Formats: sequence, C-alpha cells, structure tokens
Amino acid sequence: MSYSLVTALGWTSLVLACLVLPFWLYLACLSLVSVRSRQKYLGTQARFAFVVPAHNEAAQIAKTVASLKQVDYPAERFRVVVVADNCSDATAHLAQEAGAQVIERQHATLRGKGYALEHAFERLVAPQEQLDALVVVDADTLVERGLLQAFAGALQNGAQAVQGNYGVSNPQASWRTRLIVLAMAMFHRLRSLGRERLGVSAGLRGNGMCFTTELLRRIPHQAFGLVEDVEYGIALGRAGIRVVYADAACVYGEMVADAAGSRSQRQRWEGGRMALVKRDLPRLAWDALRRGDAILLDLALDLAVPPLSTLGLGLVLGTAVAAAHLALAPAVARPCWELYVWGSGWLGLAFYVGRGMVLSGLGFGAVTALCWAPVYVVWKLLLKLRPGSRSDAWVRTKRQGE
Repeated sequence: MSYSLVTALGWTSLVLACLVLPFWLYLACLSLVSVRSRQKYLGTQARFAFVVPAHNEAAQIAKTVASLKQVDYPAERFRVVVVADNCSDATAHLAQEAGAQVIERQHATLRGKGYALEHAFERLVAPQEQLDALVVVDADTLVERGLLQAFAGALQNGAQAVQGNYGVSNPQASWRTRLIVLAMAMFHRLRSLGRERLGVSAGLRGNGMCFTTELLRRIPHQAFGLVEDVEYGIALGRAGIRVVYADAACVYGEMVADAAGSRSQRQRWEGGRMALVKRDLPRLAWDALRRGDAILLDLALDLAVPPLSTLGLGLVLGTAVAAAHLALAPAVARPCWELYVWGSGWLGLAFYVGRGMVLSGLGFGAVTALCWAPVYVVWKLLLKLRPGSRSDAWVRTKRQGE
C-alpha cells in the first residue's frame, strides 16, 4: 500500500476529528451537567399577557385559547392576546369567541412571526397596559396549568427573560413525532438544563418564552428571520441578558406527522438557521473571545453546532477513515491516538443520546423511537439534494387531522 494513501487517510482523519469532535465534547459536557433543579420558584403576583401569534389557525386557535385560560393563576392577573396576522380565515373571530383579546394585522410585505410579535409587543409594553411580562405561545399549543406560576417565580427571582420546557402534544401520531419527542428532549430540554446549570443563557426556542415588559422596552424585539427566537436570544446575550430556563413551565406544541409537512418545515428552519450562522457566527465568536464573555461564547457554540444527523454522519465517516488508516498503516507506525479520539466521540454520542432518552419521558418507547433515526438520516440526506424554499414568508404547515 502506497505511503501517500496512508498519509492522506491520516490527515483526513485528523481534519474530520477537528471538525466533528469539539461539538460532541460540548454536547457531552451539557449532558453531564443537565440535572433538574430541585428548587422551584412559584409566584402569583406578576401580571401577564399571553401573546399568541397566529396565521390562518382557525382549526387550532380555540383549543389553544381554552388551554391558556385554564392555567392555575389568578384570573385578574393574566389575559390572552391573539395576533391574527395576515389571516384569510376565521382565526380572529374564533379567538374572540373563545375569550381572547384579538389584534388583527395586515401587511403586504412585512409578513412573519417576528413582525407579528413586534406589533403586539409595541402595544402591550405601554405603561397603561399595566403588565409585568409577556408570554409567547404558538397557536397550536397546550400548556400545563402551573405555567404562569413557574414564570412568575422565575421573575420574582430576578429573571428578565425565561424559556419554558417545550415538548410535543401529539407524540403518538407517527414515528416522526415520537422521534421528535426524543430530538426535542436533547435539543431543547437537555441543552437548556445544562446551560442553566453552567450559568449561561439557555437560549430561546420560539414557544413558551417569557419576557418582562421592562426588558422589551429596553431591548425591542426586532428579529424577523425564520429563526427569530434564536436571533432575539443573541441580541439579549449581546446586551448581557441571560435567558433563564424554567423546567417547570411546560408547553406542548403539535408536531408535523407526515413527510410533506416535515420537509417544508425542516427546509425553512434549517435554511433560516444557516443564514443566521453565516451572518452572525463569526462576529459573535470574535466578540465572545475579545470580551471574555461566557454567555456570548456559549451562544456562539450553540449556534455553530450542526444538526444531529450531520454530526452523526461525521462521526461514522471519521471512524471509517480512522479504521482504514489503522488497518493500512505499518504496525510500527500505527497511530493509536485515533482510537482514543474517535472513541471519545462515540462516548459523547452515548452520553448525549442516553441522557436525552431519560429526559424524553418515553420510557422504553425511546428505544423504539431511536430505531427510526437511520431512516430519518437517509430522509434528511435526500431532502438536502432537493431544492427548498428559503422565503421569509410565514408558511403555515398543515397539522394532524386537517
């Protein structure tokens, strides 16, 4: 076997290790510290408004409003506000019938969740509204009754921005939704618990977010991309505000169960995130290092982490290259470091996925859900080969049963 091939395999293994393994190390560290807080801060003094951005959500909005109105909190200290944004159906009428205050918005070009939130926030942060905080809940969401108590307790403890525990309301709809439960347990809950334990920003996840009105007056919500939650979380981090994670504040969104809806949703989300990575990551990382700011550094790391399917494929490819290098290299010059390096990558994967399975609440069902992961990875690879829309328009995904 030629020396040049062995050398090329060695360098390829090293480059792949530099590209892939730092992320697995980061995720493994979060897994190790992702313990649930035993101390729960509960309160009933803050005055809230639920803000529900909705675009043609006539099929879901009444159920969501009903869930919000049933929270265990003094009725005079919260209200539900639905932002019917560029709707062409009965969303506004049905929301009002269900007991919500409705703000209707129409705009020919400025369309999307970010614009709907900005429109509502500008009204609701006014002093005459007499509100302490706003809670953002998607229009297809059910919430646990103790949601506002958990948020009020976090605010009472000094938090200005809080992210709740974001789960799935229809886990048994299909194999996709069961796999999403596991994925969200890792991406949302595990990472948020770990980042909260480290004292950095837990980040924003789009659903189940809480902001004080004072914070929104000081740092207006001017995030309009496809991942406006991540965008605003970075803006808060730059201002020195860390997002606190409240595991007891639980919201459950309805996830897409079929392939067509999943394809559209993943293309928009990953396209929006990649655009944010290209635009903000270099400057964010530089500012974090220049200022020695742990919050900014963690936000940069979280933004830089590729999708789990990409990391998994990188781990498999790197291990295969390393195995070929070890097999072809002369025995006297066999690079044993590759065994330790790539072994640590698989150990990081085991920590991360194993901890996510525990946090998912699926029990043994987490094992069966994980068995679908190879199918999902192949689907993702095929999806990347297809052209996808990168429009910032608010495209509503059809839900289960529609």
